[in-house]
Amino acid sequence: MSSNKLPAQTVFILSISSDIGRALAGRYLRDGYTVVGTYRSTDILKDLMGQPGLYLFPCDVKDTGSVRSVIEEYHRLSLPWDMFVSCVGTLEPIGDFFSTEFDAWERSVIINSSAQLRVLHALYPYRRKGQVSHAVFFAGGGTNNPFPNYSAYCVSKIMLMKMCELLDNECSDLNAFIVGPGWTRTKMHKQTINNAENAGINYKRTREFMEAGGNNGTSMDDIYDCIQWLAKQGKTIAGGRNFSVRHDHWRGEEAYNLTQSLVSDPDLFKLRRYRYP
Repeated sequence: MSSNKLPAQTVFILSISSDIGRALAGRYLRDGYTVVGTYRSTDILKDLMGQPGLYLFPCDVKDTGSVRSVIEEYHRLSLPWDMFVSCVGTLEPIGDFFSTEFDAWERSVIINSSAQLRVLHALYPYRRKGQVSHAVFFAGGGTNNPFPNYSAYCVSKIMLMKMCELLDNECSDLNAFIVGPGWTRTKMHKQTINNAENAGINYKRTREFMEAGGNNGTSMDDIYDCIQWLAKQGKTIAGGRNFSVRHDHWRGEEAYNLTQSLVSDPDLFKLRRYRYP
């Protein structure tokens, strides 16, 4: 059992039918949380369905009517949430900007950013009042360098990073942060493998990663434990920042040095213009 367990709370997982969403849901349920999740398909959820404390709602995030229905259903639960985790994501369209169809590119930006924010915006009134709630998003490639052929996905993640900083600044009762899981074995990588012609150098890297099998890549346990650790640290440490599950020293004794660095530098792990020392 995770050493980062928080008191019994309600977690809302947007896209519980994603691989990461499902993995997180299983761990939250194991640790005694109530989990509310949205799905496009229940195929991946068969081992979770029927567990006490789990509520599932169908949702297509790019359909505003579908989002509205989820919020109406959630309102009927009379169940305030403590943590919102968005696991929505698509890599498509893959290809350089001018070779992709712009409508598809724009849809991707909506799915990867503003549609997720729409759900959080609608859910915000239903948070547990009188305490700090948590809003968690996932970062992706392109934070520190170009991510060619995935521009819609990349710019969407940058938008979410900045929104976490804005939300942290605007909302005294919301600890919003974003987490980069690094290479994780999920079905989303099939989008790259099925698009070798347009994926560029990322095709070979992705294929090798997926074919390696075993325990390569970030574990779901690490993703879960990192999120739990950041939620425990609260706004002062986590709020408005972008964390790397694999590369940041949040584990064990090294965590103390990380927290001290974050407290002393309000710009650390935030989106900033690079400058001379």
